[in-house]
Amino acid sequence: MRADSTTRDRLAGLPLGVCVGLLAGTAMLGGCAAGTAREAPQTTADADHDARMAWWREARFGMFIHWGLYAIPAGRWGDKDTYGEWIRDSAQIPLEQYATFARQFNPVKFDAEEWARLAKDAGMGYMVITTKHHDGFALFHSDVSEFDTASTPFGRDVMKELSQACAGQGLGMGWYYSIMDWNHPDYVPRRPWEKADRPADGAEFDRYVDYMKAQLNELLTRYGPIGVLWFDGQWEGTWTNERGRDLERFVRSRQPNVIINSRVGRAGGTYGIDLGAGRIGDYGTPEQFIPETPPGIDWETCMTMNGHWGYNAADKNFKSTTDLVRKLCDIASKDGNFLLNVGPTAEGLIPEESVVRLREIGTWMRTNGEAIRGTRGTALAAPSWGRVTHKRNADGSSRLYLHVFEWPANGRLVLGGLTNAPKGRPVVLGSQTTRAVAVRTKEGIVLEALGAMPADSAVGGVGVIALDLDGPIDPTSPPTIAHEGDLFLGGTTVEIGSDRVGVQVRYTLDGSEPTERSPVAAGPVPISASTTIKAACFREGERVSPVATRRLEAGVLRPADRADAGNLRPGLASAYMTGDFKVVPVFEGERVVLRGEAAKVGLGKPPTDDRYALELRGYLRVPKDGVYTLRLASDDGSRMWLGDDNLIDNDGLHSLQEKSAQVTLAAGLHRIRVAMFEATGGAEFRLSWSGPGVTTGEIPGEAFFHLPVAR
Repeated sequence: MRADSTTRDRLAGLPLGVCVGLLAGTAMLGGCAAGTAREAPQTTADADHDARMAWWREARFGMFIHWGLYAIPAGRWGDKDTYGEWIRDSAQIPLEQYATFARQFNPVKFDAEEWARLAKDAGMGYMVITTKHHDGFALFHSDVSEFDTASTPFGRDVMKELSQACAGQGLGMGWYYSIMDWNHPDYVPRRPWEKADRPADGAEFDRYVDYMKAQLNELLTRYGPIGVLWFDGQWEGTWTNERGRDLERFVRSRQPNVIINSRVGRAGGTYGIDLGAGRIGDYGTPEQFIPETPPGIDWETCMTMNGHWGYNAADKNFKSTTDLVRKLCDIASKDGNFLLNVGPTAEGLIPEESVVRLREIGTWMRTNGEAIRGTRGTALAAPSWGRVTHKRNADGSSRLYLHVFEWPANGRLVLGGLTNAPKGRPVVLGSQTTRAVAVRTKEGIVLEALGAMPADSAVGGVGVIALDLDGPIDPTSPPTIAHEGDLFLGGTTVEIGSDRVGVQVRYTLDGSEPTERSPVAAGPVPISASTTIKAACFREGERVSPVATRRLEAGVLRPADRADAGNLRPGLASAYMTGDFKVVPVFEGERVVLRGEAAKVGLGKPPTDDRYALELRGYLRVPKDGVYTLRLASDDGSRMWLGDDNLIDNDGLHSLQEKSAQVTLAAGLHRIRVAMFEATGGAEFRLSWSGPGVTTGEIPGEAFFHLPVAR
């Protein structure tokens, strides 16, 4: 295909692998939920995002490398051998003692070309390496730090050698960079265990940010085009979304086409990315887990082969090749990427256990890679026997790739959930003897006479069947019934529809099953009372989907506790406790160590940096009768009460997480109590709302009142 002038400008100077992926990806429709084709971008920002993500979506598989000074102790300190890249913090190694590892860093067996070839042969499309992890040591030559490879016996610039090797192999090059830095004197907070010996007096975080930008400028201007900037260590309280947006702008000012992960910000949201207009970064980064369902955004699971990111000589608990291949198939079937980690040794060698698995994955990919690279998921539920990916063929038909985890003993495979007719014979990839056939039955599409699993598929434990279908994929997915929340007051409307082609959506409002004689959804449907809505897709009078069901409740106004503020003071009454909490505690008596007032829901000024709990009490002024959505975000756990009712339970040990609830409130002042606890690490606490008469967002201080605090 020919690239227009805009595409040529974007391709100029990119690594070969990025260029090839971007050109191939311009024919793809990316970033949609549930595997359906995405509509044309509506804004320039959307178009820019899709353009820079195209090669990454094509790749689907990448190598993560955690390497640094922590490889020298190899996971052992004292009588424990369970440490990894966090060893300085976990083993509480003083800064001066840890710095001596730099004088020992001399990985004479490091071979950038060998690493790049291994990734390429494994079927990977890009590489991401730790240019600087939390310990602050730079694996490159930095003009603004002496804590780098230039100051070691090794002396070489790892990033220079790797970027050149990846370009030679056609791989995208990615930099991991930690926002957290345990070495820099201006990074705060300090580790709790080192505060006495390493106080933060005189530290200026803005000065640290300037240092960080200087290093990132080096990484973005000295090594050619960079495919990915993978941030981490963003969860501590000194980092904010505002700083993240500023850093994102800075990075794009150097390389506009670089892909940035969501951890450039505080990384809220279920999969590490906010889905609203204020989203930060290009994609979400779930760590060590695979989402159960497609998140509906660009995302990438990063995962270790064993139990550690950095090299640990004692950890031999490696995942099997079959497990890793199945994880790759599962991730691709949900429109995600798989970033699989290796932790090289202090000598510069990738552990043999990792090498063996990568070579075996490469054997599987040489036969089955077309079922991974450049594919999309589908709206089909994951079948019991495996997973499904797909591509569009040039003639407008669709090609399904059936990833078979459990090969049928009877040679008969059933694929349900589709209305399409099969086209031609299915093909078992890598097999020269198959005579498979595909027919439609009431069960779905049935594949028979599949033959045996090819020998190279046995390496990865997954055989793949390519099955062509007439036309675009037409899954039997139910329609959507769209309404914000399940409550309404007075009257409301719902939107009932489907993005499937050539179907009518019919619905009922009395809880009965829709038929071909039910009303057709054509615009907003008015609702005036509590209702069970059911809807289904029909084609030529036949139902071609399951029934979607939604229950909407007509709410009853919750009366206000007070009509006006009277003798109340602005803000909220606050109470702090200290201790090792795993759930929100009960605030009572002598356990409370500090009482005061707070302007709004937030952390305030806790008595310690970690291991405390906070309770806020008072009244929330509601401006109008109506349905309100309240959202409570915290790191760690939190809870919110209206009156005596626990409206939101966001409790337990977790990173930044938001939960919400809807409630119908009468105008006036409502008694409110909000509590949280902080264990260690990042800390955040906020309460937001949306509803009639309010600006959607964090609840401002002028909405809160409380009784005077008895001191």
